[in-house]
Amino acid sequence: MTHLDPIPFIVPLPGEEPALAALRHAPEKLDLLLASARRTYTPLGVRVADALSRRWARRVASPYEGAISQVDRVLGRPGAFLLNHSYEWGCTTGVVADPALGGPTLLRVLDWPFDGLGRAVVATRCAGPAGPYVSLTWPGHVGVLTACAPGRFAAAINQPPLPTPWGKAVGWPTARWHVGRSTALPPSHLLRLVFDRCASFDDAVSLLRTMPICIPTIFTVAGARPGEAITIERTQNRAHVCAEPAAANHWASPDGPTGRPRNRSSRQRRADMLALARRPPDWSMKWLAAPILHDETRLSVMANAASGRLIAQGFEATGPATALTVL
Repeated sequence: MTHLDPIPFIVPLPGEEPALAALRHAPEKLDLLLASARRTYTPLGVRVADALSRRWARRVASPYEGAISQVDRVLGRPGAFLLNHSYEWGCTTGVVADPALGGPTLLRVLDWPFDGLGRAVVATRCAGPAGPYVSLTWPGHVGVLTACAPGRFAAAINQPPLPTPWGKAVGWPTARWHVGRSTALPPSHLLRLVFDRCASFDDAVSLLRTMPICIPTIFTVAGARPGEAITIERTQNRAHVCAEPAAANHWASPDGPTGRPRNRSSRQRRADMLALARRPPDWSMKWLAAPILHDETRLSVMANAASGRLIAQGFEATGPATALTVL
């Protein structure tokens, strides 16, 4: 049986940016991601995409762009801005009632057709004005995609549908055109702002529903008390709430926007997540199975804010890439 290492748990030095702490602790993991990016997009493609991302970042009113610039200086080669402004993942997320732990549990599976993400994942301890939290992330990545703040809430981001019915050939450039014209926060920066500044589930939901963002997204939040669970489907300036707290990569709210699902499995993955929500959570993660689990799955997480319990595992196309890790 192949030995798998646990996901590293990184504690920054006092006042240290968590993304830099992760880079200091595990630079080889960022090297792994950048090597994969060069294989996928070519070295020239990485340089061009990083330069375009850097140019756009100068226009964005984000409190975290300075941290990305710090990562860029430490890295000393193209890749930091591309890493931080990439937005090409698929996901399945849901919330399960968990009376044994006193509050709902977030189930989160992140998918991305990018080799190395499962092996390179780290957990960082972060601390903002509202309190500490743990983020499942990658060295040099400044935003938050999946995190848990004990006593407050856990939350995750899902990528939404394409904005047109004509598939990626038209939908992807259309989405990028809108991003290039916007000066609003990237979704991952808004979610970090929420973890940094929001003391309660209600505060988090209010900010996620109202603050403008540069591109549509889907937020799922599980609070620390029974019944605190919500999936918010966001466009740049509007918010729609799903009837049930679960998300894949299509719009599910009855009055929400229209768009083409990211892939054919999206509706079935959400249906399966809703089925999981109707029974007690399985903390062994034996619930993780197709179609929620597939060859593009890179990370699986369970997070309970009431108890602070958090487990995660990295994956690659060939299967588990890390041990199931208690954080």
